[in-house]
Amino acid sequence: MTLEQEQLMPPPYETGKGIICKDLDKSNLQATTNNNNSKDGDKDNDSDKHSNSKQSKSRKRKESSLPLGERHLAVLRQELMVFLGNSGVLGSGMVVSMPSVTLNQLTDETQPFWLNKDEASWFASINNMTCPLGGLMVSYFLDRIGRKYTILLTNVIGLIGWLLLATSFLHTNRDIIYAQILVGRAFGGMMIGMFVSPVGVYSAEISLPRIRGRLILGTSIGLASGILLMYLLGYFIRHNVVLIASISCGYQLAATLLVMPMPESPSWLLQKGRIELARRSLRYFRGLHRRDDDCVPEFEAELTQMKMTADNSRDTAASESMSQAIRRPEVYKPLLMMIGFFGFQQACGVVVIIVYAVQIAQRAGVTIDPVLVAVMLGVARIITTFFMSTIFEKWGRRAAGIFSASGMGICMLFLATGGWCPSTVGTWSWLPVVCIVAHIVFSTMGMLTLPFIMISEVFPQSVRGSASGISVFFGMILAFICLKIYPNMEALLGTSNLFAFYAAVSFLAAVFIYICVPETRGRTLIEIEEHWRMGRRGRRAQRASAAAVSNLKDVELHEVFLKK
Repeated sequence: MTLEQEQLMPPPYETGKGIICKDLDKSNLQATTNNNNSKDGDKDNDSDKHSNSKQSKSRKRKESSLPLGERHLAVLRQELMVFLGNSGVLGSGMVVSMPSVTLNQLTDETQPFWLNKDEASWFASINNMTCPLGGLMVSYFLDRIGRKYTILLTNVIGLIGWLLLATSFLHTNRDIIYAQILVGRAFGGMMIGMFVSPVGVYSAEISLPRIRGRLILGTSIGLASGILLMYLLGYFIRHNVVLIASISCGYQLAATLLVMPMPESPSWLLQKGRIELARRSLRYFRGLHRRDDDCVPEFEAELTQMKMTADNSRDTAASESMSQAIRRPEVYKPLLMMIGFFGFQQACGVVVIIVYAVQIAQRAGVTIDPVLVAVMLGVARIITTFFMSTIFEKWGRRAAGIFSASGMGICMLFLATGGWCPSTVGTWSWLPVVCIVAHIVFSTMGMLTLPFIMISEVFPQSVRGSASGISVFFGMILAFICLKIYPNMEALLGTSNLFAFYAAVSFLAAVFIYICVPETRGRTLIEIEEHWRMGRRGRRAQRASAAAVSNLKDVELHEVFLKK
């Protein structure tokens, strides 16, 4: 091997099996491995003099035993790109929680511009009316222009919305101000609907199963961070809607620019037949050098598997329309499951409490500053979200969802009891704050975050964009309905009975998760697709067949043993 060739070779821990090879001949590979091992042994003999070098060598050996996509450099690159993609999601969180910190000013009749009760409900809920439109838009664009440019387009739409809000009070006519505010909120709603799935799909396609949940969770962290940021702006900036909107507009512009360096998803590129671009993208996400003058067996094997999946998806997409594809069990089963999951998420009051946090805190009898309570909710949500990756990996998706829904139901029951028994439980001044904060913590542990994670996992690649968009469409329609009718439901049922209603829906959600939601922890996207395709009977037959083969092998071994 020449000196020039040696310089071109990256360190062993950046490759598939610890070695980059020009020739895949097994004997050469084995010889190179033995050579490296002998060198390692020589260095270990000097461990007393070079303890730091020994520790470094040990870390490298441990690193080289990991799959390419789980090594340090690869994970850093994946996390960085997911962070850039999720930077715009903060803007969505700010849109969601904006009414909570601005409605008190906008409904103040002493102000030059103020909203009546009906106008205020439209201001709070119109973004959820346009969220379904965002879901349909993302279902169209995600598979056509790619994951990266769909994220970029979503940021641009959000930027337009914030710009309209920031400049609305430049007019003097009240009707024009109100109309422009609603249009700005509508654009923000489209951004929310579009941001539900593309970054999660992008995260799922660039990562391996072991870290997939952590990366997809970035969308929930971004949403929680945006909600907290808006609560903080509302706490420190009182009675200045224009300044809040202007700061949000500046942030959305920065988030739009941060999308530019992101590479496109290799899975999408392969599905479009752009093999060389897909190779370069996957090399980046697997921690390899950009140049393609080497051969890494593990990388080539993964790329080949992804190409086969993409070819099958492309052939399927070319031969059938969405109306035909939706008849396949691996499409309609997860679609119905996700629509139901989003339905329970909205009906149990998760989004209502985010949007009306300040107002609900006042109705529940909180004695401290209600805006401070909203800030506490934002802090509790984001802290809990950071631990969700560990919880999902240890508990699994289903167990976390059941625990979350049950905890939410208990919190809502305690709030209802405080209203039903004002002379006993109602005298506990700390109860409303504890219950509201605990409700947010429990919701973040599953009901709020889990649908956004699973929407990126459960659909086949050929319809992943379209099916996830349809799920978001129905989920956001329900969100709009729940937000729009909240003031009327509170007036009709009373605050305590409304809390009890949310508790009942939460307990039903726990039953739904137990029966209908599959466990996706540790499964590849292909394995999840097979889960839906085979159904329960197919999986039982497969397990029975595997058991029969195992028993046959045991019998054959037993016969060989007896003959001997």
